[in-house]
Amino acid sequence: MNEVKLFALSTCVHCKNTKAFLDQCGVKYECVFVDQLSGPKRQEAIAEVRKHNPAVSFPTVVIGETVVVGFDKKKLEKALGR
Repeated sequence: MNEVKLFALSTCVHCKNTKAFLDQCGVKYECVFVDQLSGPKRQEAIAEVRKHNPAVSFPTVVIGETVVVGFDKKKLEKALGR
């Protein structure tokens, strides 16, 4: 199974939907709420998101080598191999 990392904003409904979908699928993942970070940790998180998604929009989900931007069930399922 690929490592899954979710970059999200705590107030974003699409981020909440993505998180709920991953939970529903029983996927183990790391969730980073970028808006709850500050200082260097926040800058590091934004730089990591920018590597995968130059628009720095949320949610950004990194599944192995695949990046899914926004809440898109079909793309998430495909990237998760379901």
